[in-house]
Amino acid sequence: MIPSRMTKLNGYVRTVAAVALLTASLVTMPLSKSSTDPMQSKIDRIFAPVIAKDSPGAAVLVRAAGRPLFQSAYGVRELRTRAPIDAQTNFRLASCSKQFTAMAVMLLVHDGKLRYEDRLTDVFPNFPTYGRAITIRHLLNHTSGLPDYEDLMDRAVPDHAVTGAAPADKPFPWSDARQIQDDEVLALLEAQSAGKFPPGTAWSYSNSGYVVLGLVVAKISGKPFDEFLRERIFQPLKMNRTVAYRKGKNDVTNRAYGHSRENNASAGHGRSEFTQTDQSATSATLGDGGIYSNLEDLARWDQALANRTLITAAELEPALTPAKLVDGSVPRWPSAAGESDSQAGKPVSYGFGWFLDPYEGHQRMWHYGDTVGFKSVVDRFMKDRLTVIVLCNRSDLDPAALAAKVAQLYFDAANYMSKDF
Repeated sequence: MIPSRMTKLNGYVRTVAAVALLTASLVTMPLSKSSTDPMQSKIDRIFAPVIAKDSPGAAVLVRAAGRPLFQSAYGVRELRTRAPIDAQTNFRLASCSKQFTAMAVMLLVHDGKLRYEDRLTDVFPNFPTYGRAITIRHLLNHTSGLPDYEDLMDRAVPDHAVTGAAPADKPFPWSDARQIQDDEVLALLEAQSAGKFPPGTAWSYSNSGYVVLGLVVAKISGKPFDEFLRERIFQPLKMNRTVAYRKGKNDVTNRAYGHSRENNASAGHGRSEFTQTDQSATSATLGDGGIYSNLEDLARWDQALANRTLITAAELEPALTPAKLVDGSVPRWPSAAGESDSQAGKPVSYGFGWFLDPYEGHQRMWHYGDTVGFKSVVDRFMKDRLTVIVLCNRSDLDPAALAAKVAQLYFDAANYMSKDF
């Protein structure tokens, strides 16, 4: 039976009222792990059992209708000092940085200094011919076909006459101590004669594209990328502890250090222990993953997105529009013979710096971050006005799965409260 328009409307009103009631009931409770509120206790039970007090851990924030519902921290920032994680602890966001890079580009479009259809060679005239077909839009939505710079690093050989590294048939010695820089990524890409595929004909998640976007922002604005972010995003939103980290150029306050769990047989009985794994050869690039932030600042970022503080709703719309290929088809995750990725061949929905696929029928803009020692996720359920943020300084947790459990608690509660008894 098809419900009438009035029935649909009444159901919608009941659902909205239920969410409002749920929100109102929760925000009256203290945001602490000792809260007696049933919902907050349920959230705490998702995280507390998997994170020991003296181990690397996580920071968790839940917001609804622009108000904080739950905020808590678990574990320590680093093993040396055992300093506890709190709402001001700065975690490396990894690929959750891409949403800020995309916003920086959108601000330049807002300023009239850049267009989404500008070509890569318009910004970097010396870029090889294959860059003539790559637009800013292609870079933003991962349809550029730029080669993965990490793959290029593995094949690169140094100019030993310049670097002093010899012999020349050995790979360039990038390491956690000698990290690849943004301009070196551009040089690797400029040394290629073609991309992975013609721009717009396929989709492939591209850290290379977002490193290049950071360089585009710097070139067009005339300011280092980290300074542009600070002046145009972080300072206006009072995200005063957030930083695009450049070693030797700025500092990360209240810094969490990344850790990995390793099986240490020498410790007895194959016991697993944590090892600090905070940096890698690719940790210095900025546009693809170089931002550190914290719960307090990310709450301000979430509010700014909801209120369209930096750009208008119309200007934000391209970021929330899933990419289509030139033939009008929906992009799919790359697949190849022997591919083990569970996403391979499946449709993918991506805008500018955000995945856009729904969760259990709930409209969502979201992103994950994954780098050595850190994992993170930002889930924004737009119509539900619900945001879940989980930041981890350990590699053995799955923040996306944990955030989904939290979101499901609220959806289940809202559904229950919206029932017509």
